[in-house]
Amino acid sequence: MPKTKSSQKPVEELTYEESLAELEQIVEALEGEQNPLEEAMKLYERGQALVAHCGALLESAQLKVQKLAGESLVEFEEESE
Repeated sequence: MPKTKSSQKPVEELTYEESLAELEQIVEALEGEQNPLEEAMKLYERGQALVAHCGALLESAQLKVQKLAGESLVEFEEESE
């Protein structure tokens, strides 16, 4: 179960890894437990904030990589088996 509201860091202060780990805990809590509607809504809202934060962090990282790589950046293609 995710930490209580009072012990949670603001989403903006979390690293990508911390955000992802907390998001995984929220998904498990929503899938596996019978939460009162109000608690489920709070978990869902926190999860949405974490998803947005992770997306912003990934976008920022992608922009940094593009800036560092310049024109030599190539698309990653998975090898087919």
